Amino acid sequence: MGKIKFAVVGCGHIGKRHAEMISRNQESELVALVDTKEASSLGLENYQVPIFPSLDALLESNNIQEIDVINIATPNGFHADQAMQCLEAKKHVVIEKPMALNKQDAEKVIFKALNVHKHVFAVMQNRYSPPSVWIKEMIDTKKLGEIYMVQLNCYWNRDNRYYKKDSWHGKKDLDGGTLFTQFSHFIDLMYWLFGDIQNIQSRFTNFNHANLTEFAEDSGVIQFEFVNGGIGCLNFSTSIWDKNLESSMTIIAENGSVKIGGQYMDKVEVCHVNDYIMPELAPTNPGNDYGAYKGSAANHHYIIENVVDVLKNRATITTNALEGLKVVEMIERIYAA
Repeated sequence: MGKIKFAVVGCGHIGKRHAEMISRNQESELVALVDTKEASSLGLENYQVPIFPSLDALLESNNIQEIDVINIATPNGFHADQAMQCLEAKKHVVIEKPMALNKQDAEKVIFKALNVHKHVFAVMQNRYSPPSVWIKEMIDTKKLGEIYMVQLNCYWNRDNRYYKKDSWHGKKDLDGGTLFTQFSHFIDLMYWLFGDIQNIQSRFTNFNHANLTEFAEDSGVIQFEFVNGGIGCLNFSTSIWDKNLESSMTIIAENGSVKIGGQYMDKVEVCHVNDYIMPELAPTNPGNDYGAYKGSAANHHYIIENVVDVLKNRATITTNALEGLKVVEMIERIYAA
């Protein structure tokens, strides 16, 4: 098998990140881009590939024959429908988070993928950060023993520099809400590490986004129990002044305590565990830089590597469609509680 050939749909910040990582990988090739904006305004001069004005135009073109994978990096509300179109064309799909804005649409994507025998890759790149890989191994090998309590804090800045009037950000049908767009990566990490949650109690408020978004919350306090044992809470807000404050996870367990902190859960701040010496971890990639605001860790090269490895039968999917579905379902339950 030669190079895996990709197309990217949506050429905003994240779409460009996908295109860059595809171009850097020696076993992948970028062969098409899609965006509704004028090509001259997109800043894509480095890519000598066809740029299509719509996904329909790409799927109807002769170029579609050579494409193996289509990466969807459009506004959230388009993800599920566009994934269905790509699967109907018998293409593997990489879907930026969230996979969909409701469980039913995510289920339709999975059902279609099974019918056409194609892979769906959910983008949850925070799993690749060294502290995440380390704590996953700690939990899976029972070094922490029984998990008692988990506290997840996500305090970011998202003000009028992010929620612009001409942007899809903040629109209910395209954005979905704070947990979908800002913090689904961290809910994914929590599910990956500790499993499902139940007996959810949620309290939301809107401190300073009433004139910026169409949804009711910019902050929340969520309490729950883990199905596998232990209790947890998620505290989140996008009302932080000027810049991101932190994304952190504190774990209280039978054999010790751990806190992973920093703006993007990028550093182990506390590791006090019985009969255990903390190893030195590789540095975490910085957060994606969008100018006035920052996002999660810039780990998209790992996503592309995983797609290539899976299609060349060297690996399994790091975040599969069922896990993408589960994050959507958990967020829906949190909002409904």
